Amino acid sequence: MTDLPQTMRVVEISKPGGPEVLVPGTRPVPTPGAGEILIKVAAAGVNRPDALQRAGNYPVPPGASDLPGLEAAGTVAAVGPGASRWKVGDRVCALLPGGGYAEYVVTPADHALPVPDSLDLTEAACVPETFFTVWINVFDRVGLQGGESLLVHGGSSGIGSTAIQLAAARGCRVFTTVGNAEKAAFCEGLGAERAINYREEDFVEEVKALTDGAGVNVVLDMVGGDYIARNIQALAPDGRLSFIAFLGGPKAEINFAQVMMKRLTITGSTLRPRTVAFKAEMAKALEAEVWPLLASGRIAPKMHATFPLEDAAKAHALMESSTHMGKIALVI
Repeated sequence: MTDLPQTMRVVEISKPGGPEVLVPGTRPVPTPGAGEILIKVAAAGVNRPDALQRAGNYPVPPGASDLPGLEAAGTVAAVGPGASRWKVGDRVCALLPGGGYAEYVVTPADHALPVPDSLDLTEAACVPETFFTVWINVFDRVGLQGGESLLVHGGSSGIGSTAIQLAAARGCRVFTTVGNAEKAAFCEGLGAERAINYREEDFVEEVKALTDGAGVNVVLDMVGGDYIARNIQALAPDGRLSFIAFLGGPKAEINFAQVMMKRLTITGSTLRPRTVAFKAEMAKALEAEVWPLLASGRIAPKMHATFPLEDAAKAHALMESSTHMGKIALVI
């Protein structure tokens, strides 16, 4: 700890609002407690929940940093009592309770994972939030299996590009929705069998045609709104609908007779409020099931743009434009 600076550069949320409320600041370097590590951040991923927090719509869990940033990668700078797996200098990426938009961040040691040799630290910073989210909501909660089919909405997003790759690598048929031909080509290049342009095509009709009328086994939805009823129509008997966000609104009118007749399962979750122990279990599952795919280069985070830490406002503006394909990162 003696070689560490006393203070660090950070990006703070000055007040709830648009990207312009993200401002550079200075904070004391945090100290890792029992079971925690301090990471010298090389890069931090930018995610939709960061924007929700910035706008005042995603409360910070008790005890977490009020700084945005739910994933980062770098080197271990200090190790708290009981965090015996890691040593100073180890390359790690980690799921964070908050605080990633900074030069240093503390996180539970069990939420960190080794950076595969196949990835640089900027790429690695864009793994945890999306890979944890996809693993939990597609494979853990609704049990997508090889040989089944998945419809991913927003396929060119960080979440979408991760879900497409993981499902395809595990032997699933993957379909996705996108807004233009460039995004369609991007998603099909990642392993989607068909990218459906929602501006020109009805995804329910297209999915039914692609599956000989059966429908898909799983839908991963971040849109909500009027997609909810249409997702139910697109699902096969015993299908599962998994929600992770509601960019189109959280309310809908649906016909529950279809849910009963098809024996559907509808579920959803948010990651940040989950317990330290739950996230640690998911980290173990990712290391066992997903890390070999990353290490071999079979899958990788798809990078769209990087910005210096001080330009976090520009990164948020890009993300909210929805013109990006893949992940956005802040580089220290």
